[in-house]
Amino acid sequence: MYDTLIINGTLVDGTGAPARRADVAIRNGRIAAIGTDLGEARETIDAGGALVTPGWVDTHSHMDGQATWDALCSPAAHHGITTLIMGNCGVGFAPCRADDRERQRMIEVMEDVEDIPGAALAEGIQWQWESFPEYLDALDRKPRAIDIGAQVPHCAVRTYVMGQRGVNNEPASEDDVRQMAAIVREGIEAGAIGFTTSRTKLHTTRDGQVMPGTYSDAGELLGIGSAIGQMGKGIYGLVSDFDDWEEEMAWMKQLSIDNNCQVNFVLFFREESDWERVQKQLAYVREARKEGARLIPHVGARPVNILMGWDGTVNPFMFHQHYAPLAGLSREERLEQLRKPEVREAIINETPIDTGGDFFLNAITRGYDNLYVMGDTPNYEPRYEDSIEYMAQQAGVSSAAYAYDALLANGGTTLLYCPLFGYDSRDLSRQFAMLKDENSVLSLADTGAHCGVLCDASVPTYLLSYLVRDRASGGRLGLEEAVKMHTHDTARCMGLDDRGTLEPGMKADINIIDFNALQVKRPEIIFDLPAGGRRVFQGAEGYRYTLVGGEIIMRDGEPTGRLPGKLIRGAQQAPAAAAA
Repeated sequence: MYDTLIINGTLVDGTGAPARRADVAIRNGRIAAIGTDLGEARETIDAGGALVTPGWVDTHSHMDGQATWDALCSPAAHHGITTLIMGNCGVGFAPCRADDRERQRMIEVMEDVEDIPGAALAEGIQWQWESFPEYLDALDRKPRAIDIGAQVPHCAVRTYVMGQRGVNNEPASEDDVRQMAAIVREGIEAGAIGFTTSRTKLHTTRDGQVMPGTYSDAGELLGIGSAIGQMGKGIYGLVSDFDDWEEEMAWMKQLSIDNNCQVNFVLFFREESDWERVQKQLAYVREARKEGARLIPHVGARPVNILMGWDGTVNPFMFHQHYAPLAGLSREERLEQLRKPEVREAIINETPIDTGGDFFLNAITRGYDNLYVMGDTPNYEPRYEDSIEYMAQQAGVSSAAYAYDALLANGGTTLLYCPLFGYDSRDLSRQFAMLKDENSVLSLADTGAHCGVLCDASVPTYLLSYLVRDRASGGRLGLEEAVKMHTHDTARCMGLDDRGTLEPGMKADINIIDFNALQVKRPEIIFDLPAGGRRVFQGAEGYRYTLVGGEIIMRDGEPTGRLPGKLIRGAQQAPAAAAA
């Protein structure tokens, strides 16, 4: 007898094979059989009219802190994510010395770089570790609904070894590199998926410095990478501005070949003029594979974007002189003031500060041609005719007035969408092209991070509901193709060969989806983190069930209380049945 039987569903198994009618039998947390008339089970789920898919695998999260207190890793589980990998971009909380914990050094970096409330991290994290293996042990002790995996973050390692010299981004000595490599080796031996670093100026701390490790030279980067080569396991990951993309790609290729390891790198672009560079990098990857290098570009399904609101990190009026006194008020007091006609007039008629040409400040304070109101059905591919500038012209009011009033709608909870980078064409053609590249992997959800401006944990829901089902022009993804992207491909990319497809022997991580009803909800800002910390939350409709290890963790969007999730320690081999 099976533990669970899923009947009458349309199976989209993650391999890319055509969808088909088939039942799924589960025993001991794994797929036991697929077919029809499979026999009896202790529990039967009728998936009539629904899709049955593998659970989504999120390769790029920043749940390093939240995973220590939140069993659901919310909102991951709300969007059918059954496995997520954290420790990306070189940031995390281990290793960490006692004095750095007291100074909240790692918390400050995470707050500044990833926009996670420091007060929430300080209250939520219990610091039951110093070393990276001890951090993994602490994660392992926490009951959880979904599976998580961790990577060793360069920022923490460099700070641990070099102290203030590391924070100041001073060059590492040979002994420093040896110590860092030893820590990375220790972490991977204990179960880390790999090692990550950051090489982007976007990741700056409150004192205006880039985070530790950003300007590390090739000797440090390759020296740490040699630890992976010596062990014969582990993945190397990075994010970079690629100011000199050929030089960056060259050392990545060398690292991959010399150490026989995979290098995952974030690939995004800011302006249309960068698109040629992106295409050249994708071509470089194809040629590098012929030489034995394994370079994997991680790409997003949406442009790099931010959401703006009165309760968020940013809003279009945050640098207006008349708004400044309101910023420090409680939410209720601020909204009370914002609703006063005289306050409204003073703010919307004020000239914003001179940004000095700063791209980000211009985008949020003057870029009304590329700001959009997020409705009940969020639109992530808006056209100019959807912009605040255009809508204001049609209404006969200023763009500032239209934006102000929109933000006050729905009790002051409405958010504005700003596709910050990669949307010059005003459509998703560039993201679509990157997703379709044969070597790219869907990534960059940043789940758990950028709490005041983002909730891209909803990407898998949006992928199926919009890019597969609803997109009216510009092409769509095939259903089987999209499911494979976010299951098989993402799992294999992280060395997780035991999941991501529905085949006998594989882990029974499963979504049962009402495809016609699948939809991302309007994003909202809530205050449910420790210490009342805020975050953007976006729910979903259409998930009937989500199973992890054969147990139902979500039913119709609500958690069941079951906690079958585990800490993943290192790469996972495919079960013999699935491999055969």
